[in-house]
Amino acid sequence: MSFANLGLSPELLQAIEEQGYQTPSPIQQQAIPAVLSGKDVMAAAQTGTGKTAGFTLPILQKLSDGERARANQVRALIVTPTRELAAQVGDNVRAYSEHLPLTSAVVFGGVKINPQMLRMRRGADILVATPGRLLDLYSQNAVRFKQLEVLVLDEADRMLDMGFIHDIKKILKILPEQRQNLLFSATFSDEIKTLAKSLTNNPLEISVTPANSTAKKVEQVMHPVDKKQKPRLLKYLIQENNWQQVLVFCRTKHGANRLTKYLEENNIRAAAIHGNKSQGARTRALSEFKSGEIQALIATDIAARGIDIDQLPQVVNFDLPNVAEDYVHRIGRTGRAGASGHAVSLVAADEIKELSQIENLLGKHLERDYIPGYEPVHEVPQSTLRSKPKKSKKPKKPKAPGHQDGQKSVSKHHQRAANSGDGKKAPWQKKSATNRKTDGATAKPPRRPQKRTPAS
Repeated sequence: MSFANLGLSPELLQAIEEQGYQTPSPIQQQAIPAVLSGKDVMAAAQTGTGKTAGFTLPILQKLSDGERARANQVRALIVTPTRELAAQVGDNVRAYSEHLPLTSAVVFGGVKINPQMLRMRRGADILVATPGRLLDLYSQNAVRFKQLEVLVLDEADRMLDMGFIHDIKKILKILPEQRQNLLFSATFSDEIKTLAKSLTNNPLEISVTPANSTAKKVEQVMHPVDKKQKPRLLKYLIQENNWQQVLVFCRTKHGANRLTKYLEENNIRAAAIHGNKSQGARTRALSEFKSGEIQALIATDIAARGIDIDQLPQVVNFDLPNVAEDYVHRIGRTGRAGASGHAVSLVAADEIKELSQIENLLGKHLERDYIPGYEPVHEVPQSTLRSKPKKSKKPKKPKAPGHQDGQKSVSKHHQRAANSGDGKKAPWQKKSATNRKTDGATAKPPRRPQKRTPAS
């Protein structure tokens, strides 16, 4: 199949060809016709499979036939969780709309708001925004939504979790009810899927890969190591393997800063990127990482959304994420667009809970590789994979009379005698309370035997 088979205009086909693409990815083959049909869509596909083009191209096609955006108005709104992702999506919109008379703008925090307010006076057919800055612009009457036709939540799982749900609800209240809703993400947990369906109207669900799965060409391995030895092991791996470009994930901003300082002190060019960094510092660090001036980019989960680097060979989980689905997003930074990649996780014994959640999400154990000289004193326990629930369960057999938790189960022969209904007592029923064994540490004083009736 080619892009021409998807019903796209000659102007879009020309822009696609100029970008060097010839064949649509599986998510694009399904999403583009669905979006063009006007239906609400929930689409899940692995990171790096072309989801952005999957919604950008059909939106541009639909908007090219309508009235241009008026002052302060927006016709299509794309909301992203991070500044980096907003900038990346904005670049895609500009590239694909090169031969169309459509306008676009990108707004996010961390920079002055006045230039963005001035830009929105002209209106924008497509606005890409982060939630906080979008609400700021709305509160200052810089953006309005009377012309809005399409809403996109990109990286929808992150947009809808507890960190963003309040802002998203505020945004939904100021948008017109009649609109097309598109939710795109690499992962959809069951809770997020339920919440997402409440925001859409009978959405068409698209999933081109198993839910929450990872790219097949990404080699995954874990190195068990004591927590205090993680910085030294990371330094060793970078130097021993001569990694020239490695993206390292930390759980906290403070941890990212501390690790960056350690690597710099050991002659490894490194920079941190997280929410406390200014937008200028984040943009500079990402640019230097892409150009090769920085060897190791240390990032938190939120800041890493939107990092799109061709042929990124190496990802390291210095800390395992608190949310298992974030593991999929992390290692999805490598092995993009069919390329091979390598993902390493440094795992300490106190991360067994996180490891267990990840391995159960993947449905398999990560390969363990012990590095000589860094073997852990505190071994990482083996997690237990949950078995798939059975379709039907046989009803439990009723407990024999007098049977209680902690006592021995009676034999089948005795159960049959007890349940025969012939009025005779089974042998085990003839024993008095004083003769029965107890499970407790101290036996209770003997009580007067009570008359028992046979089971019926």
